[in-house]
Amino acid sequence: MKTSTIEFTSRIIIRKEYSKGLDGIEEWSHLYVIFWMHKVMDEKKTLVCAGDEGEMPTVGIFATRAPGRPNPVGLTLVELVGREGNVLLVKGLDALDDTPVLDIKPYPYWVKGRWIVVTEYRAPAYFKRINK
Repeated sequence: MKTSTIEFTSRIIIRKEYSKGLDGIEEWSHLYVIFWMHKVMDEKKTLVCAGDEGEMPTVGIFATRAPGRPNPVGLTLVELVGREGNVLLVKGLDALDDTPVLDIKPYPYWVKGRWIVVTEYRAPAYFKRINK
């Protein structure tokens, strides 16, 4: 797996014995990728992320996307660019090279035939300020 931002294309390589499980995935534009943050296993775990005394306040770990979490499970939403056999080409992957993928699920989510798409949400004021 390659690290990427939205501009870069990354490759998610699925074991060949699981490639049949990718059939039909090309019909989806976006996917959730659930992964194991194996390279942060030795990092200090924390429940609080210290702010920078400026724009960023001190907040709890679950109010961030910081890696030093009690449980190193990662989740990111990617754009599916294409599939080449057992390889998915995606944009927006928030993971390091060789990160183990636990699961892949299509986006958006649905329940009983009803799409669940978040179009209105709230975010902290500091986040809006630093992400203009």
